[in-house]
Amino acid sequence: MGCDLKRRFLLLYATQKGQAKAIAEEIQQQADTHGLKADVHCMSEMDKYNLEAEEDPVVIVISTTGTGDPPDTARKLIKKIQDKSLPPDHFAHLQYGLLGLGDSEYTFFCNAGKTLDRRLQELGAQHFYNTGLADDCVGLELVVDPWIDGLWLALKEVFLLKKEKEDMNGNASAVTNSLSAVPLSAVPCEHKLELTSKIQQLKLEDEGVRSSDVQSQKLFDVSLVTSAQDTEPSLVHSVPPISQSALNVPALPPEYIEVQFQDTHGEDPSLTSLISEGAVFEVPVTKAVQLTREDAIKTALLLELDISDTTFDYQPGDSFCVICPNNAGEVAELLHILGLSEKGEHFVCVTVKQGTKKKGATHPQHIPERSTLKFILTWCLEIRAIPKKAFLRALVECTSDAGEKRRLQELCSRQGASDYTRFIRESNVCLLDLLRAFPSCRPSLNLLIEHLPKLQPRSYSVSSSNLFQPGKMCFVFNIVEFPACPTRPVSWKGVCTGWLAALVEPLLHTNKNIQDAKGGRLLNEKVPIFARPNCTFHLPADPSIPFMMVGPGTGISPFIGFLQHRQKLREEHKDWSFGETWLFFGCRHQDRDYLFKDELRCFLESGTLTHLKVCFSRDLPAAEVAPPKYVQDMVRLYAKEVASILLKEGGSFYVCGDGKHMADGVSDAVVDILSMEMGADRLEAMKVLATLREAKRYLQDVWS
Repeated sequence: MGCDLKRRFLLLYATQKGQAKAIAEEIQQQADTHGLKADVHCMSEMDKYNLEAEEDPVVIVISTTGTGDPPDTARKLIKKIQDKSLPPDHFAHLQYGLLGLGDSEYTFFCNAGKTLDRRLQELGAQHFYNTGLADDCVGLELVVDPWIDGLWLALKEVFLLKKEKEDMNGNASAVTNSLSAVPLSAVPCEHKLELTSKIQQLKLEDEGVRSSDVQSQKLFDVSLVTSAQDTEPSLVHSVPPISQSALNVPALPPEYIEVQFQDTHGEDPSLTSLISEGAVFEVPVTKAVQLTREDAIKTALLLELDISDTTFDYQPGDSFCVICPNNAGEVAELLHILGLSEKGEHFVCVTVKQGTKKKGATHPQHIPERSTLKFILTWCLEIRAIPKKAFLRALVECTSDAGEKRRLQELCSRQGASDYTRFIRESNVCLLDLLRAFPSCRPSLNLLIEHLPKLQPRSYSVSSSNLFQPGKMCFVFNIVEFPACPTRPVSWKGVCTGWLAALVEPLLHTNKNIQDAKGGRLLNEKVPIFARPNCTFHLPADPSIPFMMVGPGTGISPFIGFLQHRQKLREEHKDWSFGETWLFFGCRHQDRDYLFKDELRCFLESGTLTHLKVCFSRDLPAAEVAPPKYVQDMVRLYAKEVASILLKEGGSFYVCGDGKHMADGVSDAVVDILSMEMGADRLEAMKVLATLREAKRYLQDVWS
């Protein structure tokens, strides 16, 4: 490209957990090699860009969170452009390409990206490049990598067309809305041949740039990678053709963090500094109960927190977040492998490296400028995160063994995409696994801070009512288990659930007694929590409104809070009118994992719960006609009642659970019920369900 075509484009990202930001940074880095300048901003920084006046192409990377919600950083912009008074040509001047990130196992796949895309189209904006929708269920990189590869030609064609338009007008300054779409059909005949030729040249140059990073040299001795008996590929071994191929590896990400050890002492930052807004409350656990039998497939625990000495407040149905530490043993092992066991308690100063080649390098918000090394590895970095290809590429430079170096190159290369998916992504390989498997790899601390994402707080549904249990808050969770595998010889528990389970172990065998013989607490350690905003999963404001609850497994958790709250209201307001309540509950075995069985019986006997419908998916049926196995099957049995509550009585419908497919199954059942009872086609029933969602009468709280 000539220097006159080195042009700027606006690059916006909206992220919840950092993935969209990392992809935007990758696009920014690659832009330089293509002679383009990416002007990068977080979507929330609306004072730094103006879409209404933007003349250059816009590239958008946006993730989806929750059950189809936009990230917090996108809410302001999306709310602004949803203004119904905006004219249909509001963004007629705008050309954009959008990359949406999502997970197809959730009902509303890439919903934030789709919503933004649709609204920009409604306001007249035009695509200069096809929208990409990347699926975290199968691997974001399967869409992200080729989408970025194709972006550069699309951008250069936009700039070339713009230049041709300016040349035709003879006066570039007279051109307004200079990026309005110019299809080839609109170009005069005498310019078409020349323009087509230039675009072909662009394609050749673009392919040249992409091939320039090919590792054309092959390994000196393939036996370093795989010996004769290693006919099956693994994390550390490759087989032909990849073991003998030239490789396209990503460009080496520029280092931008500097870590300096200090001799000073002091205190680590407070945990409040780890969240962007709100207050952190460190509260004691006052009760822990195992809700499942020892032979249940999953172990469910109920924990009761004492919030009486705090200003923390909640409603039944709310969620809250737990700030959890990484496993202490894994942190110690990481320090040992890095040769820093003696320096865990030393303070480090983290700064942006002077003269870094990384564009717009800033200090990571989740890393304190000054703290102990152990604090950073324990509370700030997700050390179990699946390493991205950029991290693998950086690790290549820290690996001394030729065979190990080659294998890491393969795993981050385009040719090694299937190996990356199989041995890294699907195997849930983390940094520690890599360092064990590639013992000559010794990364520096700055690489960990640059490439490991923020250790995310874990969200849980409240399982109690402050009205029913003043000063207490309960929640329920399954202990997450990761079985041993070829890349990891020992099984794992989830970062947060494993920590909580170990924390409350002394309470599980004390018959709810939280005092030891001397009157002191059995648990000295407290659980750091903070409120999770924007929750609409609440009881109807009018108690006379009927509602249905669907909650298999630990999905029953918020509904226990609903029923506790309703029971207290019934006791205190005997003159009030209360609507019917339905609960559909399911689990594997009636005698192993029927959560809150006794409590539900009491709610039924008191009239607080009107209808309880349960199903057991693994129990052998005693009757000739098999009963429903899953909650969605049970819902279908009560089609007339479901339709009556939703269509005639103005009632609400709640779905909660840890099965993403369950939520889809329930919504499909409700659509079928509405279609049947209304005598309408399925599309019409889906529109009715969408209306119920908008009215906050069909609500979901679904997690992975």
